[in-house]
Amino acid sequence: MQKLFCGVYKERRVLITGHTGFKGSWLALWLSQMGAEVLGYAKEPNTSPNHFSMLDMSIESAIGDIRDGKNLSDVFKRFQPEIVFHLAAQPLVLQSYNDPVETFQTNVMGTVNLFEACRQTSSVKAVINITSDKCYENKEWVWGYREKDVIGGYDPYSSSKGCSELVTSAYRKSFFNLDDYGREHNILVASVRAGNVIGGGDWAKYRIITDLMEAVSQGKKLIIRNPLSTRPWQHVLSPLSGYLLLGQKLLEGKKEFAEAWNFGSSDGGVIPVLHMVQEMQKSWGKIDYQIDQNKNNPHEAGLLKLDCSKARIKLNWKGAWDSRTTFTKTAEWYRCYYENQQVITENQLKEYMADAGKVGLNWVG
Repeated sequence: MQKLFCGVYKERRVLITGHTGFKGSWLALWLSQMGAEVLGYAKEPNTSPNHFSMLDMSIESAIGDIRDGKNLSDVFKRFQPEIVFHLAAQPLVLQSYNDPVETFQTNVMGTVNLFEACRQTSSVKAVINITSDKCYENKEWVWGYREKDVIGGYDPYSSSKGCSELVTSAYRKSFFNLDDYGREHNILVASVRAGNVIGGGDWAKYRIITDLMEAVSQGKKLIIRNPLSTRPWQHVLSPLSGYLLLGQKLLEGKKEFAEAWNFGSSDGGVIPVLHMVQEMQKSWGKIDYQIDQNKNNPHEAGLLKLDCSKARIKLNWKGAWDSRTTFTKTAEWYRCYYENQQVITENQLKEYMADAGKVGLNWVG
């Protein structure tokens, strides 16, 4: 495990914001098992059950709000991280309609606070800001969005993630300019945009996997609002492997990688919501659903996918699991949890690494 990504994370001080969330908890586990010294900064877990609380990890956890700039800076000064993965966010489209102020404060000013803390901490060498595929101005076209396409956002959440990308670009140009790297500063900054990430341990409200698994556990049918909406479904470990690979390049001082990156599924993973649920049904027969297309539902993107050619060509990255395997592994995780009270996160991490090795992904070693 410690030889992954050329062993760059072994004994490395890594700070993760949002480590108590779904993606953050998977990332914290992976880094801790690679021998990194991990500190997580986040609010208390806000769901029950909670994936983070289920994992037995040897990491330090600092409870705090990303909107509290002073507290965040104090944690940075004490821990002296070398690389930062910024995942703390208000991550839900529907919640952003309910509380747009909190969404913008968290996702925009939280990003500003993060970069200010990095500026004040000389140990920091690399920063990766995790935003969203929804940061793009969605034109509902069939082509994948590329990293240089227009940033936008219809709803408050999507707009806030577009703003977070603009903040990242501004700090990279103003304070972490690549022309000054190695002379006036030693920080390389990248941002990453991922499609719909699924996997075991996600209980955030307003998410279809959460709704699906809770419905199954209660013997109910899932209500599908937008059955034909397409999403670039991918297992959580796929983009995380991309973030870690990118982090390796930044820690190695390769400044040509300090820019924006898409990490998404292959075209085969861009499929309608209804088809995704039907595929999950094959792995867990208890899954059932009904369609309720209410025209009064808040706006959500219908067609959205990413062009990940840049990551595949320049980083030699791709996910180890296709969409069908992703659905199978996700259903398996929840089935084991609800029917056997088993948490199989570590087992699935090992399975992912094994499958990545079989297809020759270079970060395996």
